[in-house]
Amino acid sequence: MPSDPQPSDLLPSDPHPLIRDRWSPRALDPAGVVPAAALTRMLTAARWAPSYGNTQPARYLVGPRGTDTFDRLLALLDPGNRAWAGGAGALLVGCAETANAKGEVPYAEYGLGLATENLVLQAVAEGLVAHQMAGFDRAAVAAGFGLPDSVRPLVAVAVGVLGPPELLPEDRRARETAPRVRLPLTETAFTGSWGTPYDAG
Repeated sequence: MPSDPQPSDLLPSDPHPLIRDRWSPRALDPAGVVPAAALTRMLTAARWAPSYGNTQPARYLVGPRGTDTFDRLLALLDPGNRAWAGGAGALLVGCAETANAKGEVPYAEYGLGLATENLVLQAVAEGLVAHQMAGFDRAAVAAGFGLPDSVRPLVAVAVGVLGPPELLPEDRRARETAPRVRLPLTETAFTGSWGTPYDAG
């Protein structure tokens, strides 16, 4: 197994391969398995994310395929997501704990975002793929799973094994295979004043 790349192996603009290789496919192999140990490592990676004052606001509903939780979460996805997410090996919903015994938790949504990115990158490290979704019935998740008023469901995540684009309807395959595009650094990183691109030389 190749060793992790060292800084000297990367071009100046190259992120770590875990970040570079992360993407959000919809073509998931319905026979693919997300091992329980891999799912536990993903949740543990989320647990180790930074948070404001170490408040650790991230919570997850976890549904491995074949469980009642998986079926219930799948049913609460928007129809467009439900059409492909049944091929996932696990479905999760990330929730933000917005209050604790000390009162309001600052930046709870930001904390959940950091934790979920950790979870997704760990999925890549496990040889899996993950697709995050906003399209699901938050109110039904809260009611159906008995969430306290202080807990807000914010993101659904499908984790699985990458399958061929042919698993998708023909009208969705082009999007699945299209090149990934990001804004250039000149439009996202500034120095001196807003709009002045940062240039490392």
